[in-house]
Amino acid sequence: MKVIEIDNLKKTYSESEVEVHAVNGVTLDIEEGEFTAIVGPSGSGKTTLLNMIGGLDIPTSGEVIIGGSNMNHLNGSELTDFRKNNIGFVFQAYNLIPVLTAKENTEFVMKLQGKSKVECEKRSKELLESVGLGERINARPNKMSGGQQQRVAVARALASKPKFVLADEPTANLDSKSTETLLDIMEKLNKEENITFVFSTHDARVVKKARRVITLEDGKILSDVRKNGGE
Repeated sequence: MKVIEIDNLKKTYSESEVEVHAVNGVTLDIEEGEFTAIVGPSGSGKTTLLNMIGGLDIPTSGEVIIGGSNMNHLNGSELTDFRKNNIGFVFQAYNLIPVLTAKENTEFVMKLQGKSKVECEKRSKELLESVGLGERINARPNKMSGGQQQRVAVARALASKPKFVLADEPTANLDSKSTETLLDIMEKLNKEENITFVFSTHDARVVKKARRVITLEDGKILSDVRKNGGE
């Protein structure tokens, strides 16, 4: 089943009267349960593409359709609600709320969704245990390592039971051991719970784990390879 459909997507910026085509006519589908890496050199359009998929950036033209909903047809508040209920985000900078514990950070989106206190506490505990932080649920970000903070960010991204998770350079600030642990956790969640992951990355370790690798260059798809042999 297709969870993301992208048709002739473009994003153009004007810099000193020169048009820059950050994303230039990308068409692709992401199937449920895929573990996909979007790669390419700096300036190739990876993050811009991911931001448009997630509704964080508005396309110049083209369409992003998620679960049958055309993102172009949603107004500001509808888009906010749609992201909250359908998309999990993992950012390079973690973006945890400093004054909240790991448990409270994980519960945050669920509370915005109006879930009960009991449900929030149960799911946050389960998720933090699943990412190996069951004993750190009451720790605040400044008492955790970068790898632990990123695992909290993964738990938070999954808390709302999203259709898929977008991860923008999630390993960029991590050491090799933390990267390996994080990728193993995400791969396990992908395989056991059929959670769809889409990464933008420079990291060869992420690319190695991915089962589909989409390479961008100058805002266009250069190649799209599934590691089971299909393309």
